[in-house]
Amino acid sequence: MTGGGGDRWPAGLEAAFTAYEEALMRDDTDLLDALFEPGSETLRGDDAGLLRGHDAISAFRTRRGGVAPRTIASVEVRPVGGDTVLVVGESAFAGGGRGLQTQLWRRTDGVWRIAVAHVTGRPRAFDRSIWRVLGDPLVHGTGAGPLAGVRVAVKDLFDIAGQVVGAGNPEHERSAPTATETAAALRALLDAGADVAGIAGTDEFAYALAGRNAHFGAPPNGADGTRIGGGSTSGPASAVALGQADLGLGTDTAGSLRVPASYQGLWGLRTTHDAVSRHGVLPLAQSFDTVGWLARSPDVLTAAATVSLSDTATDVDDGTLLVAEALLDAAEPDTARAFAAWVADTGRPVRRIVLPDLDDLAETLRVVQAAEAWRNHGRWIGEHPGSLGEDVAARFTAAAAVTADDEDTARARLPELRARIRDAVGGGVLCLPTVPGPAPLRTATGPDVLATRRATLRMTAVAGVGGLPALSAPLLHVGGAPVGVCLVGGPDTDRDLVAAAATFPTHLSNPSHPLRPSHPSR
Repeated sequence: MTGGGGDRWPAGLEAAFTAYEEALMRDDTDLLDALFEPGSETLRGDDAGLLRGHDAISAFRTRRGGVAPRTIASVEVRPVGGDTVLVVGESAFAGGGRGLQTQLWRRTDGVWRIAVAHVTGRPRAFDRSIWRVLGDPLVHGTGAGPLAGVRVAVKDLFDIAGQVVGAGNPEHERSAPTATETAAALRALLDAGADVAGIAGTDEFAYALAGRNAHFGAPPNGADGTRIGGGSTSGPASAVALGQADLGLGTDTAGSLRVPASYQGLWGLRTTHDAVSRHGVLPLAQSFDTVGWLARSPDVLTAAATVSLSDTATDVDDGTLLVAEALLDAAEPDTARAFAAWVADTGRPVRRIVLPDLDDLAETLRVVQAAEAWRNHGRWIGEHPGSLGEDVAARFTAAAAVTADDEDTARARLPELRARIRDAVGGGVLCLPTVPGPAPLRTATGPDVLATRRATLRMTAVAGVGGLPALSAPLLHVGGAPVGVCLVGGPDTDRDLVAAAATFPTHLSNPSHPLRPSHPSR
């Protein structure tokens, strides 16, 4: 190593620093754990966010799978106290590029350990976990109109003339035909002046909600880098949350817009089923697939909805808020308390309504979705064995097992369930937490993420089965992380939902408030 270390190294620190670097190259997680201070005050940060506490850092390291080969090109050592030293190392990567690592080492009982670390990796041309194709811009819009200057991140399911649809899968990307036309939903945005910044990632075939693509990685959560970003409109959500795009164009079948919107503190609108053309969009399950958008502000979201939806619109009555006890019971306790406090802060009266059984809704959606997903993609999957990531492969395996009788039974339930949901909502606004709670930590295990998916579907299935518009608005924070408030309205109330939500308060704390006295359900 070269640089300003020299005789500035206190006794034993150079050996500890060298042991740390060697352990990184071996991915020796036990030694790395030992070289970080125990307890909740230890910090590690990088471009994805800040990890707090030894346990969180250890869990992240266990899942990371090592680092790229590198050497330390130079190092600077600056004592800041008798037993505290700042070390800054410049890394030279075997594959090219430089990075920095800054560490605050502290000696306790004669042992040097890292108390604080910050890692700056080598610059990336673009983040492949977010983008599949990136331009400057990729496609120019008309340059004039209500969306002039708006940069759009397009989910990798939409046809763009001259491009292929990758659907979040590299084999599909290689085998897909080049589109000759641009999807109608995207064309409307381009005609209104927007530009396409690029094609952004998705969970494979949009058949997931976590935003963890097995091939390209998990796009970062722009609101909290310690948590997953959510999917399946994962790439557009991260691009918008990180300021790399202003509008995300995506789809929502069972929550694929609402979930990442909630996890990343964005405005996300699932439109009334069939209100926006799906021509030129790779389907997952046509009975529930909708087009929608993500934005950092309600104004941009409203502009996108205005140019994309027909002039036929219905006003929504938000004078009284509709609340379903079953949906509050489905939320995590802290989220339910924060939501109750938010409702009280709106100053609006509450009327409680009764919805169909949430498990019945989720299972009906799951079966019909699975049958249609397999009908749409089963042949391709059979012709490309081993091409799917483990979680999505398991989901398609289950989809293949849905029998015709299973589908017929579930499909026969749809009209009744849809009618009951629409009757319960009527012309009002059903309010609920968008998801059970904050986004899971990025260190969460497979079983934890699966449990979150199941719980989430019980809440998102209401709008999915109802074919209703649903807006996730960034109005709650639970434990310091964003959670959306979801507003569900009657058919074609899409734009009015956004307008209503823009008048509601943002709730930043978690006091325990009861809901206002309820009015009898009518």
